[in-house]
Amino acid sequence: MRKVKLFIACSLDGYIATPEGGVDFLSTVEQPGEDYGYAAFYETIDTVVLGRKTYEKVLSFGEPFPHRCPVYVIASQNQPTANNVHFYTNGPVNLIHELLLQPGKDIFVDGGAQVVHALLQQKLIHELTVSFIPVLLGDGIRLFQEGFDSVSLSLQHSRSFPSGLVQVTYSVR
Repeated sequence: MRKVKLFIACSLDGYIATPEGGVDFLSTVEQPGEDYGYAAFYETIDTVVLGRKTYEKVLSFGEPFPHRCPVYVIASQNQPTANNVHFYTNGPVNLIHELLLQPGKDIFVDGGAQVVHALLQQKLIHELTVSFIPVLLGDGIRLFQEGFDSVSLSLQHSRSFPSGLVQVTYSVR
């Protein structure tokens, strides 16, 4: 059975972006040749789901689009499919239900906070890998918004890196 996996970074105090949506703090842990397990993780998935704001943020970096597998962007308005990017207007919960019925590898939830929240509310995330960046932002866009039932987790592994980044992976019980 396919799993839905969150792989995301946040500040130590739980923010994925500044109040304005900035993510420059992520670069504080960049190290030559270190991807923090991203390439190995990416080999386990064949579908990416992300919110419109996250999609637009990725495009703003001006680099080639990083995903080579099918990408579903949760959007309020339908847009034509471009390359491997599909715009989905029926919400993340409906999309995940549809994707879980299809054969394939695991599904990567790449943000943002609203998508994560909707999927947690419906208990549709099976595994969470969170990389904590050694910075306190004090304010911003929270990774985990209020308003979902308690979720019990089981630690799969944790790892610390010389940059100060600490990564934890939990499965949902």
